[in-house]
Amino acid sequence: MAAPHQQFLVRFWGVRGSIACPGPHTVRYGGNTSCIEMLVGGQRLIFDGGTGLRELVITLMAEAPLSASLFFTHSHWDHIQGFPFFVPAFVPGNRFDIYGAIAPNGSTIEQRLNDQMLHPNFPVPLQVMGADLKFCDIEIGETIHLGDITVENSLLNHPGEAVGYRVTWQNHVAAYITDTEHFPNRLDSNVIGLAQDADVLIYDSTYTDAEYYDPKSSKVGWGHSTWQEAVKVAQTANVKTLVIFHHDPSHDDDFMDQIAVQAAAAFPSSIVAQEGLTIDLTTHPAPSLAVTPEG
Repeated sequence: MAAPHQQFLVRFWGVRGSIACPGPHTVRYGGNTSCIEMLVGGQRLIFDGGTGLRELVITLMAEAPLSASLFFTHSHWDHIQGFPFFVPAFVPGNRFDIYGAIAPNGSTIEQRLNDQMLHPNFPVPLQVMGADLKFCDIEIGETIHLGDITVENSLLNHPGEAVGYRVTWQNHVAAYITDTEHFPNRLDSNVIGLAQDADVLIYDSTYTDAEYYDPKSSKVGWGHSTWQEAVKVAQTANVKTLVIFHHDPSHDDDFMDQIAVQAAAAFPSSIVAQEGLTIDLTTHPAPSLAVTPEG
């Protein structure tokens, strides 16, 4: 394995949307909500702090001092609920730069993370966290430079707004686009821009087309997309590997197996996100990737 400063790894710690759904029927794909870790050129980037963040914590506790950059797409509960249990943030000597866009109501990411930890919602306030926490408000369309890593963002189509991210290091690109709803007659130019020529596209595929357009229980307007739309984006944007992500909590392992087969038939370089999955963008020349499921 390459040295850390030569790696671009993407690790999946939470792959569900809406609500955590652990149990016997979600063992293989996982039941924790959104949390992605990227180890890029010796730096650690964490995207979203759903309940999967607690799973990441277990691997981080042996490292000290610890530093990372956390990027939030938005502050719906399935993306922030793990943050109060982010144990490294309570440890003095650790440092975390925390990024998020200002919400439509004017609240910052610091205010929203703080509010979920206030009584009566949570017994321990954010101010008890002893690590050095730096909160950074990002502008839509802003490019953030972390050494030789660039992190771009664009606005997504989601109730209350969300942003997607594009991470570039050397010649490698990973796009993280979750909590977005496709438009009925066109592809979202913001989504295509983030995904263009990416080595890996992680895309909100909460529903199937049949569920989304179900005349008895339509999901139109709910703020999420389908795996079929993910394929359209991947094809149009010349994506090398598509990762189906943000699984609906009602989709058990057997259902996800079916989606995996159907998505691979439509776009052969597609995989379904599982907790513990690691994708190495640097081990093999694109479009081949080293993919290691938890086992």
